[in-house]
Amino acid sequence: MRLKYGWGLLAMLPLSAWAGIVLQNEAWRVELEPATLAIKVEPAGGGKRTLSDGVAPHAVSALEQEAHNALWQWDDGRYHWLARLEGRDLRLTLNAAAPGRVELLRQPASAMGRGLILPLAEGSYIPEGSKLWQDFLPGFAGDGLDTSENLSLPLWGMVYGRSSLHWLLLNPFNNRLAFAAQGQGLALTLSHDFNALNQNQPFTLLLRLGDDNPLSGAQRYRQWLVSEGRYQTLEDKIRRQPETAKLVGASHIYLWGNNLLDVSDVRDWPAFVRLLRGPAPLAARLRAHFDGEDKAALQGAGKRPNRYQQKALINAVNQALTAEARAGWLGPQPAWADLASPYRKLRVEVEHAFGPALLADASRWGGGLSRKTVDALQSAGLKRLWLGVDNWEGGLWQPLAVKAGVAAGYLMGSYDSYETALPPGQHEDWLTAQQGEAVYRKCGVMQENGKMKAGFQQSGYYTNPACVRDTLEQRTRALMSAVGFNSWFLDAYATGMAFDDFTPGRHTAKSAMAQGYEQSMQWVADAYQLPVGSEMGNAATSRGIAFAHGMQVPVLGWGDPDLQKNQKSPYFLGRWFPADQPETFFKQVPLKQPYRDLYYAPEYRLPLYQAVFHGSIVTTNHWLYDNLKFNNAYADNLLAQWLYNVPPLFHLSAASLKSRLPQLQCADRAFRPLHQQLATQAMTGFSWLNPERTLQQTRFADGSLLTANFGMAPAAYGKQTLPPQSLLAQPAGQAPRLLRVADCAGN
Repeated sequence: MRLKYGWGLLAMLPLSAWAGIVLQNEAWRVELEPATLAIKVEPAGGGKRTLSDGVAPHAVSALEQEAHNALWQWDDGRYHWLARLEGRDLRLTLNAAAPGRVELLRQPASAMGRGLILPLAEGSYIPEGSKLWQDFLPGFAGDGLDTSENLSLPLWGMVYGRSSLHWLLLNPFNNRLAFAAQGQGLALTLSHDFNALNQNQPFTLLLRLGDDNPLSGAQRYRQWLVSEGRYQTLEDKIRRQPETAKLVGASHIYLWGNNLLDVSDVRDWPAFVRLLRGPAPLAARLRAHFDGEDKAALQGAGKRPNRYQQKALINAVNQALTAEARAGWLGPQPAWADLASPYRKLRVEVEHAFGPALLADASRWGGGLSRKTVDALQSAGLKRLWLGVDNWEGGLWQPLAVKAGVAAGYLMGSYDSYETALPPGQHEDWLTAQQGEAVYRKCGVMQENGKMKAGFQQSGYYTNPACVRDTLEQRTRALMSAVGFNSWFLDAYATGMAFDDFTPGRHTAKSAMAQGYEQSMQWVADAYQLPVGSEMGNAATSRGIAFAHGMQVPVLGWGDPDLQKNQKSPYFLGRWFPADQPETFFKQVPLKQPYRDLYYAPEYRLPLYQAVFHGSIVTTNHWLYDNLKFNNAYADNLLAQWLYNVPPLFHLSAASLKSRLPQLQCADRAFRPLHQQLATQAMTGFSWLNPERTLQQTRFADGSLLTANFGMAPAAYGKQTLPPQSLLAQPAGQAPRLLRVADCAGN
C-alpha cells in the first residue's frame, strides 16, 4: 500500500502527526522523521536505538511511502530523498537541485553502544567511556574529518553486544564527519557539500545491520566494491602484472645513501685529497660548488683526514656531483628525454679523475643503494624483499645496483610524486616537484574562490592529475629506460586527498580527480607490468595499486613540537640529517602519549582495512615509523603485523646494515612463510578472546587462524597457553607455529 501526503495537508499537521515513516522487515524496524532525518532502529529481538536526533527541520513535500521505501522532498524540491529498506541494509539517497552544505546526521553519544568503530588508518575501536579517546578525538576531528582522506574506508560503526550497526558512505567525497565529547561517550555529526562540480552526483548513505562481528561494516563495504566492479584481487593483479608476485612474502626496506660514492669507496685517502685539490677539470668544477664548510674541510683535511673529515668530504663531493648532473636537465622545461645522460657522463668522469684513489670495481660504488648491499642481503638468506629509494635520482647514480637487485629476485622501487608542482628554481632538492614552468603555471588546482590551492607545506600548487599526466608519462619512460626499476611508488595519489578544481576549461570534481589519480597509477602498472604502490591506500583512491605504506601506522603527532621541533625532548623524532642516514628515520625514541596508545595499543586496534583489502593490497607502516623507530611500541607493532599478516618495514643504510640484519632476518623468518600462504586470502573474521582485548584472533578464507597474545602474562587459549607477547599461527594444512616477540627483539 502506498500512502501519499500533499504538502498542504502536511503544513497543517503538527510534526508528531506525520513524523513516523516506518520501514520494516523480518530483520529490523526503522523509523524515519522526514523533516529532520531523525532515525530510530529496532533489530528483531533487540531494543530500540536512536541513531540520529535529527537536524534542523526542513519543509517537507511530496511524501510517498510503501512497505520498504519512502520518498520525499525538502525545501520546495531543493533536495530529494529516497529511503529504501533492502534486507539488512537501509539505503538513503539524497539528490540536490542547487549547491549548498547539507547537515545529515546528529548521532548522540548513546548510539555508540559498547564502542565506536572508526577506520583511522587500519582501524580503531573506541570503547564507551574511554577518557583517552574523549580527550583526543574532539580535538583531532572536531572540525570534521574528510571522509575520503582522513578515513581509510568511508564508514563507521557501533557495537552493542549481539548486534552492530554500520554507516557506509557510498559517495566518500565532500563529506565532513565531526566528533564531540558527550557524557561518557562521543557524539558525531555528518554533513555533505553539494557544489557546482558535484551537484549532479547523488549522495548515498547505507546503514548496515550487523551481528556481533566488529568487521561487519567493512565486509559489507567489500561486497559493495565487488558488486560495483571496483575490486581487484591480488591474484588478478599478479596475472596482469607478473612482477607483483614478488610482493608475496616480501619485507619492505627503504635504502638510504643513494649517491654515487660512499666513504668506504675511497681506498687511498691521501691520493683522493690530492686529486680533489688538483687541477683536473672535474675537481675544479666540484670545488666550485663547495660552500664555506666544504672548503674548510678540504683545506684542513691534511694528507690523512679523520673520519669526520672523510664523511664531510664525501658529502661535499656527492652534493657537487648532484648539482653538476641536475644542471644537465633541470630548468624551466626539464629535458626528460635526456634525464640520465648527465649522470652516466659524470660517473665516467669520476672514474677517470679519481679512479686511482677509489675501489677498482666502480660497479660496486655506493652506500645503501649499492651492489654491496644487495650482496649482503642475499648472503643473509633474504629471498623476498621490496627495496625502495627515497627518490628516483638514486637509480640514475646506481643503475647497476638496481639491476643487481632485480637479478636477485627483489622488487626495486623508486619514489616519485606529481601532486605538488613548484616554480622553477624553488626548493630544487625537492626533485619530484620540479615539473617545469608550464606545469606550474597551467596545472595548479583552482579553488571555488578563484585562488590557487597551495601545495604540500604551502609550497607551489597542488596539481590536477589529468593535467600532469603527460609529464608523468614522459618522466616515467625516461627513468624506466635508464634504470629498469621493477616497482614504482607514486606518493600521495592513494591518500584519498582530492580537490575540486574550478580552473576554467577543466572543471574537475573531487570524484573525477580521484579517478585521475587511480588512472595514473594504473597506467604505470600496465605500461611496465609491475606493482605500483602509494601512500596510505585509502579506499577512495585505491584502484591501480598493489601495495601501500602508511595504513598500519599513519603519520601521527604532526605539528607536536615535542616530536617535530624540540630537540631536547626525549620524544624528538630527529633531524633530516645526515643524508645517508637521517635521524628522523634511524633515531630510536619512545613514542609520546597519547599517540603511543592511540596508534599501537592492541585494545584500540581493529583490522578494518584488512577486512576489505587483505588479498588485494599489501600494506605496512608509514615510512616515517619503521619497525625499530619507537622502542616502547616495538612489541605491539610486530604482533599486529603478524596478526594482520602484513609485512614489516625497515630503514637501512650502509652504516646500519650489520646491526640491523638480525632483525631483518628474524622478521623474514616469521613473516615470509605465512604471507606466502595467506597473501591472496581474504580476512574473514576477527575476535577478541578475553575481556581485556589483549588476546585476539584473525581468520582467513582458507581456514587459517592467527592468535596473538599481546599481554605481558601467559594467556589461556583452548587447551593451550600462549606465552606473553606471542602469536600462534595455525595455517590451513600445515603444522602450527609459535612466534615470540622476544626472538625478534629490537635493539
